[in-house]
Amino acid sequence: MKIAIIGCGNMGMAFANSFIQYNLVSKEDLLLIEKNKERGAVLQEQKAGVVVDTISEKISAVDLVILSVKPQDYASVANELSALLQTNQIVLSIMAGIPIHKLQESLKHDLIVRAMPNTPALLGMGMTAFAAAPAVGIADVRKVENLINSTGRAVFLEDEALIDAVTGLSGSGPAYFFYLIKSMIDAGITMGFDPAMSALLVKQTMLGSYHLMQTSDKSLDELIQAVASKGGTTEAALKTFAEMQVGEGLQQGIFAARDRAVELAK
Repeated sequence: MKIAIIGCGNMGMAFANSFIQYNLVSKEDLLLIEKNKERGAVLQEQKAGVVVDTISEKISAVDLVILSVKPQDYASVANELSALLQTNQIVLSIMAGIPIHKLQESLKHDLIVRAMPNTPALLGMGMTAFAAAPAVGIADVRKVENLINSTGRAVFLEDEALIDAVTGLSGSGPAYFFYLIKSMIDAGITMGFDPAMSALLVKQTMLGSYHLMQTSDKSLDELIQAVASKGGTTEAALKTFAEMQVGEGLQQGIFAARDRAVELAK
């Protein structure tokens, strides 16, 4: 398979590096299009693939084109790309907010897949949901799914409208997790720990709790209750969380992220 990636920032290169790591594409068959000359020079030095700074006829020879530019930079890319796409090529967009029908219109191309990854893809532990235009056959959907799985886990959505919800839930999700961790570390510092000790206590607690959740046959409610003995310290914390509507605030934030994704699509 031959792949082109337009926009070689962190997420674009997360995909590129995973493809190479799992031998899904050779570097000779990986076309990296990066308009930033300094960034391109770094990729050239790393020998990350065939690095170029313009969209040219070379793109007509690939099987899959990945769009990994910022949404605000997409219009200029679309003008250049639409004239070069071949009818059998798959276009995979990992840009936030731009729906399949707008991609089809701007590219004058039917075979569009839209995906929403998150930053743990940088470590091969990402969560990506994707949807495909009706014109994309099941065999091509499976090919795209196999490629995405190299960056972590992939989930296919029949309903593209749910991509906006994915954006709010897992796309932006790492930031919520880091926000929670930071709040806990800050609480530890306030209680007298030095920053390094507080960070160690919180990060290891989160790591261990994640693995406990993954290996336990108990529900999340049961796991919470296993820690929160009646009248104890954990119950005091949970009561405060409930009074301050921490859970509701978190959910409202996720809904706000989803709604912003919908706004960006317009």
